[in-house]
Amino acid sequence: MMATPEDIEDFAVGFSLTEGIVEQAVEIATIEIVPHAVGIEARMTLRASRSEQLESRRRRLAGPAGCGLCGIESLEAAVRPPRKVSAALRVGPGVVFSSVSSLREHQRLNQATRAVHAAGFWSVRESRLLVVREDVGRHNALDKLAGALARSSVAADRGFIVLSSRLSIELVQKAAAIGCPMLVAISAPTNYAVRAADAAGMTVVAVARDDSFELFTHAQRIDTP
Repeated sequence: MMATPEDIEDFAVGFSLTEGIVEQAVEIATIEIVPHAVGIEARMTLRASRSEQLESRRRRLAGPAGCGLCGIESLEAAVRPPRKVSAALRVGPGVVFSSVSSLREHQRLNQATRAVHAAGFWSVRESRLLVVREDVGRHNALDKLAGALARSSVAADRGFIVLSSRLSIELVQKAAAIGCPMLVAISAPTNYAVRAADAAGMTVVAVARDDSFELFTHAQRIDTP
C-alpha cells in the first residue's frame, strides 16, 4: 500500500476491519512494525479460527493510494452491499459545523504540506473530535481512524465521521463496516455513494462548511428547524 508513513498499526488494524479481513480487532493475534530502507512492513498474524475463515476469501492486498478498489478480483466484490447501520444518533446543525472547523484545526500534516487528507471521529457524548488521522490517501486516512477507534475500544456508533475529501462508495462501505451511522464530508458525494448510504441506513452530510451543508440521506439524524 502507498501510505503516509505514520500510524501504521492503526492503518493495519483499520484496513483489516474495513475490508472484512477481521470482524473485530481482537482477532488479530500479533502486530509487528518493521522499518526498511525503502518502506515499512506490517507483519500481522490472525488467531487460528479467523485465519481458517480467511482462506475462503482471496484478495491481493497491494495497491497504490487511488480509487480504493485496487486488488479486488471481481465486480461483485467491488459493489458489495454495505453493512446496515442502525444507531439512534441525533445531532444539531451546530455540531456538524463544529466538526468541520475542528477537523481543519487538527490537520497537523496538512497545515505543513497542503497535500494530506484527514478523517476524524466526533464523539457525541464528549462533544468534540476524539480522534483524527491523516494520510495522503483519503481511504487510508479512514482506515487509520477505524484502527485507532478499535484499538482504543471506541464504538463508531457513538458519533460520526468527518472527512476532508469527496465522498465515494468505498468510504461508505468502510464506514458501514465499523458501524458508523453518519458521514460528514467537505466535498460532494458520488451518486453511487449516496445510493449505497441510503440502502445502508447511513446519513450523508456533504459540501459541509463552517455555516452550511447539504443533506443527502436519512435526514432523521439531523435536528433541523
